[in-house]
Amino acid sequence: MARFIKFVAFLALASVANANDPVVDLVRVEKSKRLLHLVSDGNTVATFSIALGGSPTGHKQEEGDQRTPEGRYVLDYKKSDSAYFRSIHISYPNSSDSEAAEARGVSPGGFIMIHGQRNGFGWAASATQKFDWTDGCIALTNEDMLKVWNAVTVPTPIEIEP
Repeated sequence: MARFIKFVAFLALASVANANDPVVDLVRVEKSKRLLHLVSDGNTVATFSIALGGSPTGHKQEEGDQRTPEGRYVLDYKKSDSAYFRSIHISYPNSSDSEAAEARGVSPGGFIMIHGQRNGFGWAASATQKFDWTDGCIALTNEDMLKVWNAVTVPTPIEIEP
Protein backbone atom coordinates (compact mmCIF):
# COMPACT_ATOMS: atom_id res chain seq x y z
CA MET A 1 0.00 0.00 0.00
CA ALA A 2 2.84 2.41 0.78
CA ARG A 3 4.26 1.89 -2.73
CA PHE A 4 0.87 2.72 -4.23
CA ILE A 5 0.60 5.92 -2.18
CA LYS A 6 4.12 6.96 -3.27
CA PHE A 7 3.19 6.25 -6.88
CA VAL A 8 0.01 8.35 -6.65
CA ALA A 9 2.01 11.18 -5.06
CA PHE A 10 4.56 10.94 -7.89
CA LEU A 11 1.80 11.18 -10.49
CA ALA A 12 0.31 14.22 -8.76
CA LEU A 13 3.67 15.98 -8.77
CA ALA A 14 4.37 14.98 -12.37
CA SER A 15 1.13 16.62 -13.51
CA VAL A 16 1.93 20.06 -12.10
CA ALA A 17 3.79 22.48 -14.35
CA ASN A 18 6.69 24.36 -12.80
CA ALA A 19 5.98 28.05 -12.28
CA ASN A 20 9.30 28.85 -14.00
CA ASP A 21 8.46 26.85 -17.14
CA PRO A 22 7.97 28.99 -20.27
CA VAL A 23 4.40 29.53 -21.44
CA VAL A 24 3.80 27.53 -24.60
CA ASP A 25 1.92 29.77 -27.02
CA LEU A 26 2.20 27.59 -30.14
CA VAL A 27 2.59 23.94 -31.02
CA ARG A 28 4.26 23.34 -34.39
CA VAL A 29 4.29 19.97 -36.13
CA GLU A 30 6.62 19.12 -39.02
CA LYS A 31 4.99 16.05 -40.54
CA SER A 32 7.85 15.29 -42.95
CA LYS A 33 10.38 15.29 -40.09
CA ARG A 34 8.02 13.58 -37.62
CA LEU A 35 8.63 16.33 -35.03
CA LEU A 36 6.40 18.27 -32.63
CA HIS A 37 7.80 21.54 -31.26
CA LEU A 38 6.59 23.49 -28.25
CA VAL A 39 7.12 27.19 -28.92
CA SER A 40 7.21 30.07 -26.46
CA ASP A 41 7.61 33.66 -27.64
CA GLY A 42 8.93 32.46 -31.02
CA ASN A 43 11.53 30.12 -29.48
CA THR A 44 11.34 26.35 -29.53
CA VAL A 45 11.51 25.18 -25.91
CA ALA A 46 11.04 21.43 -26.50
CA THR A 47 10.96 19.01 -29.45
CA PHE A 48 9.51 15.50 -29.55
CA SER A 49 9.48 12.66 -32.08
CA ILE A 50 6.01 11.70 -33.29
CA ALA A 51 4.13 9.11 -35.30
CA LEU A 52 1.32 10.11 -37.65
CA GLY A 53 -1.56 8.58 -39.54
CA GLY A 54 -0.92 5.46 -41.59
CA SER A 55 -1.06 7.50 -44.83
CA PRO A 56 0.64 10.72 -43.72
CA THR A 57 1.40 12.51 -47.00
CA GLY A 58 -0.96 15.36 -47.80
CA HIS A 59 -3.77 17.13 -45.98
CA LYS A 60 -6.62 15.13 -44.46
CA GLN A 61 -9.40 15.00 -47.04
CA GLU A 62 -12.01 12.69 -45.56
CA GLU A 63 -12.87 10.33 -42.76
CA GLY A 64 -10.84 7.13 -42.89
CA ASP A 65 -8.03 8.39 -45.15
CA GLN A 66 -5.50 7.98 -42.30
CA ARG A 67 -4.01 11.39 -43.02
CA THR A 68 -3.05 13.96 -40.42
CA PRO A 69 -4.47 17.40 -41.23
CA GLU A 70 -2.24 20.28 -42.32
CA GLY A 71 -2.80 23.92 -41.51
CA ARG A 72 -3.54 26.09 -38.50
CA TYR A 73 -5.94 24.79 -35.88
CA VAL A 74 -6.46 25.13 -32.13
CA LEU A 75 -5.81 22.69 -29.32
CA ASP A 76 -9.20 23.18 -27.73
CA TYR A 77 -9.63 20.60 -24.95
CA LYS A 78 -7.81 17.91 -23.00
CA LYS A 79 -9.14 14.40 -22.43
CA SER A 80 -7.54 12.37 -19.64
CA ASP A 81 -9.91 9.39 -19.95
CA SER A 82 -9.43 8.42 -23.60
CA ALA A 83 -8.39 5.05 -25.03
CA TYR A 84 -4.86 6.48 -25.26
CA PHE A 85 -2.57 7.93 -22.60
CA ARG A 86 -3.88 11.47 -22.37
CA SER A 87 -5.23 13.30 -25.41
CA ILE A 88 -5.40 16.90 -26.56
CA HIS A 89 -8.02 17.61 -29.23
CA ILE A 90 -7.16 19.44 -32.47
CA SER A 91 -10.00 21.61 -33.85
CA TYR A 92 -10.09 19.79 -37.20
CA PRO A 93 -12.25 20.11 -39.27
CA ASN A 94 -12.49 23.86 -39.68
CA SER A 95 -15.09 25.45 -41.97
CA SER A 96 -12.83 25.16 -45.05
CA ASP A 97 -12.23 21.45 -44.37
CA SER A 98 -15.96 20.83 -43.93
CA GLU A 99 -16.89 22.76 -47.08
CA ALA A 100 -14.27 20.95 -49.19
CA ALA A 101 -15.43 17.57 -47.94
CA GLU A 102 -19.08 18.47 -48.51
CA ALA A 103 -18.27 19.51 -52.09
CA ARG A 104 -16.76 16.04 -52.63
CA GLY A 105 -19.74 14.36 -50.97
CA VAL A 106 -17.71 12.89 -48.11
CA SER A 107 -17.35 13.37 -44.36
CA PRO A 108 -14.23 15.32 -43.34
CA GLY A 109 -13.74 13.07 -40.32
CA GLY A 110 -12.72 14.47 -36.99
CA PHE A 111 -11.68 13.67 -33.43
CA ILE A 112 -8.03 14.27 -34.34
CA MET A 113 -5.84 14.32 -31.24
CA ILE A 114 -2.30 14.55 -29.95
CA HIS A 115 -2.02 11.49 -27.71
CA GLY A 116 0.24 8.93 -26.08
CA GLN A 117 0.17 5.19 -26.60
CA ARG A 118 -2.96 3.04 -26.48
CA ASN A 119 -3.77 2.36 -22.85
CA GLY A 120 -1.90 -0.71 -21.63
CA PHE A 121 0.64 -0.56 -24.47
CA GLY A 122 2.98 2.20 -23.30
CA TRP A 123 5.72 -0.41 -23.05
CA ALA A 124 5.57 -0.87 -26.85
CA ALA A 125 6.40 2.76 -27.71
CA SER A 126 10.00 1.96 -28.66
CA ALA A 127 8.55 -0.12 -31.51
CA THR A 128 5.32 1.71 -32.38
CA GLN A 129 6.94 5.12 -32.67
CA LYS A 130 9.16 3.84 -35.50
CA PHE A 131 6.25 3.82 -37.96
CA ASP A 132 3.03 5.77 -38.66
CA TRP A 133 0.22 3.88 -36.96
CA THR A 134 -2.62 6.25 -36.03
CA ASP A 135 -5.83 6.95 -37.94
CA GLY A 136 -4.69 10.55 -38.47
CA CYS A 137 -3.69 11.61 -34.97
CA ILE A 138 -0.28 12.70 -33.69
CA ALA A 139 1.22 10.10 -31.34
CA LEU A 140 3.96 10.45 -28.73
CA THR A 141 5.48 8.15 -26.16
CA ASN A 142 3.62 8.36 -22.85
CA GLU A 143 6.59 10.09 -21.24
CA ASP A 144 6.64 12.76 -23.96
CA MET A 145 2.85 13.07 -23.90
CA LEU A 146 2.98 13.84 -20.18
CA LYS A 147 5.48 16.64 -20.88
CA VAL A 148 3.28 18.09 -23.64
CA TRP A 149 0.16 17.71 -21.47
CA ASN A 150 1.80 19.64 -18.64
CA ALA A 151 3.24 22.36 -20.89
CA VAL A 152 0.21 23.12 -23.07
CA THR A 153 -2.86 24.96 -21.88
CA VAL A 154 -6.04 25.16 -23.92
CA PRO A 155 -6.72 26.92 -26.11
CA THR A 156 -3.33 26.99 -27.84
CA PRO A 157 -2.81 27.31 -31.61
CA ILE A 158 -1.23 24.42 -33.49
CA GLU A 159 0.40 24.67 -36.92
CA ILE A 160 0.72 21.38 -38.78
CA GLU A 161 3.17 21.65 -41.67
CA PRO A 162 3.68 19.12 -44.48
